[in-house]
Amino acid sequence: MSKPADNPVADLRVDQWLWAARFFKTRSLAKQAIDGGRIDVNDAGCKPAKAVRVGDMLRISRGEERLEVEVLAVSERRGPASVAQTLYRETDASRVARETAQRQRQLVGASGPLKRPDKHARRDLRRLKDPR
Repeated sequence: MSKPADNPVADLRVDQWLWAARFFKTRSLAKQAIDGGRIDVNDAGCKPAKAVRVGDMLRISRGEERLEVEVLAVSERRGPASVAQTLYRETDASRVARETAQRQRQLVGASGPLKRPDKHARRDLRRLKDPR
C-alpha cells in the first residue's frame, strides 16, 4: 500500500491551486474572487471546489489586471514564487494585452499629478496667484 504523498495529485480545488500558484495571498481571497465571478475555468464560471487539472485554461481578473493561464502542474503546497511560476504558463495574447494595458496606465499617470500639492507646490501656487 502506497502513501498518499507518493502519488502525484491529479486534480485540486481551484481555490487551493490559485493560492499555491500565488495568485492570491490567502485561500479565502481566492474563494472571494471565484464567488465574485472573477475566475473562469475553461471559459465557464466555477465554484471554489471545482477540480483543476493539468491542461485547464483559467481566466483570472485581479483589479485592472487580466490574465489567461494554462495549468502546467498541480500542487497542494504553497512554495516559493520561483516554484509557483512553474505551475502555470501565461498565454502570449494575455501577456501582450497585459503589458499594453500597463503602458497605457503609465501614460495616463504621466499626464499630470493626481495627488494634492505639497508644501512647496502650494507656496509656488500662491506666488502665481498673488504676485506681491
